[in-house]
Amino acid sequence: MRSLNKNILFGLYNDETELLGAISKAKKAHLDIFDVYTPFPVHGLDPLLGLEESRLHQAGFVFGLTGTLTAFGFMSWAFVKDWPIIFGGKPHWPAPSFIPVTFELTVLFAAIGMVVSFYTVCGMGPGIKNPTLDDRITDDKFCIAFDTSGLNSNELDEINSFLANTGASEIHTKYI
Repeated sequence: MRSLNKNILFGLYNDETELLGAISKAKKAHLDIFDVYTPFPVHGLDPLLGLEESRLHQAGFVFGLTGTLTAFGFMSWAFVKDWPIIFGGKPHWPAPSFIPVTFELTVLFAAIGMVVSFYTVCGMGPGIKNPTLDDRITDDKFCIAFDTSGLNSNELDEINSFLANTGASEIHTKYI
């Protein structure tokens, strides 16, 4: 988790194509990007930033498998060991009749497990206050943020001019 108490210099962009172009130029200029914020997922942003693919789908598989095994195991135990009712040609172990409940518990465990995992990994949840740079980032603006805590005035000027030259509509500094 990132520590707070940072000076953040950020530029707001009006369009995702401007943002992607600015990120490419920042990588070529060897500028260290603190973070990028967008109001919606931008195709091609993850590889451009060098981010790995999320492993959330693997966690979803594990949670779903847990739901499947829980449902199938409980129904097998209940119908075969705990309360076997064998009459009228009913099979001793009626596995096909377990499919609807098994499916529903698989989906339930996967959904709840993935939501809890996502919120935990992202540092979100009840009572947690995450600082925001600008409220418009969640609406219609795109943002590139740089941590300027230990930079001198020449490096700050370089980042300011970079943001201005790459089409940032606004440039701001915020202490978080």
